[in-house]
Amino acid sequence: MMPAGLAESPASAASIEGLPTADFFGFEAMLNAAEQAKLAELREFLAREVAPYAADWWNRAEFPAHILPKLAALELSAPAQRGYSNLFAGLAIAEMTRVDTSLATFFLVHHDLFVEALYGFGSAEQKARLLDDAANLRTTGAFALTEPEHGSDVAGGMESVARRVRGGAPDGGDTWVLNGAKRWIGNGTFCDYMLVWARDEDGGGIRGFIVDATLPGVSRSRIENKIALRTVQNADIVFTDVQVAESDRFAGINSFEDTNELLRGSRIMVAWQGVGQQLAAFDVARQYAVERQQFGRPLAKFQLVQQQLVTMLGNAVASMGMMVRIAQLQDAGAADMPQVALAKSYVSARMRETVGMGRSLLGGNGIVTDYRMAKIFADAEAIYTYEGSYEINTLIVGRAVTGVSAIV
Repeated sequence: MMPAGLAESPASAASIEGLPTADFFGFEAMLNAAEQAKLAELREFLAREVAPYAADWWNRAEFPAHILPKLAALELSAPAQRGYSNLFAGLAIAEMTRVDTSLATFFLVHHDLFVEALYGFGSAEQKARLLDDAANLRTTGAFALTEPEHGSDVAGGMESVARRVRGGAPDGGDTWVLNGAKRWIGNGTFCDYMLVWARDEDGGGIRGFIVDATLPGVSRSRIENKIALRTVQNADIVFTDVQVAESDRFAGINSFEDTNELLRGSRIMVAWQGVGQQLAAFDVARQYAVERQQFGRPLAKFQLVQQQLVTMLGNAVASMGMMVRIAQLQDAGAADMPQVALAKSYVSARMRETVGMGRSLLGGNGIVTDYRMAKIFADAEAIYTYEGSYEINTLIVGRAVTGVSAIV
């Protein structure tokens, strides 16, 4: 629970009631009425079901599986598939992140990677068998791409392999034998299914498989001692002669290039998380500055404190503006990977600066999770790194603007 005098959600901060929100330029007004109402519903859910408990979940590194039915009831799975705009989808992720980065990460791994993969690459039979349960969180999914020795270079360096066995199934159909290891797999300890990427031993092409996590030969272990996203259950996963039916191979995936749309979309959502982190940092820092007394007056009356708050706000607004434009490009089918990489790298850099200022503004209280800022500060480091590190995204843009690759 939060200490007295520091609200657990933006809506409960009576001392700042009537002041402008962190959406200083009013980007949310670009949503239609139905989307604004749904965003308000999401806010109410987060304030009631998540904000009072998120720090405790984080401290104990426990995932709140009990709230999944309530989260599913919001009917926000894969928002674009439900007719919502890309701007709404991004703002929804930002709002989840604003309250709990870990819950937002669970959501985007499951919905924006696993569920969207079913929509984009699944066969009619796979969709009929899996999509409804996954979209409604009756089953959960993971996205198993990164490997122990391969992160940014996994496309060319993937060591997990799949071998096709003709007629290997009891009914005479084909099977695949999967061997390898994956690391940093979000939801990996408890998911029902995972989308696993492996190199085809015959020809070297990249294949995607829907793997039942309970199959013989699948070994999962939780990654311990994290300082960020502690609520997220990241796993090391080992596949030892795992037999996967041909019917569980994604027919729509024949190379790593086939995944670009998925990876581009998830990178956009992680950039929106960078926005949400800044909104959270500003919320907490401003309220603290208004309420905290030092030298006989509120911190907010000191010029340097106001300067820090304005810098934090400027970073958040600039980041939101960039992401709003990305959403517009998505709507037009024109958001390319260099544009997305620039957004991810820029927002990540602004986020790091913003949460750093917020942590400093809280002084000693900024390093304990009782005051939220320590959790915000720590979780930002994961966002800075995953879905393409700051450096890799920078080099993707550099290649686009110079015509010369500095990655390899």
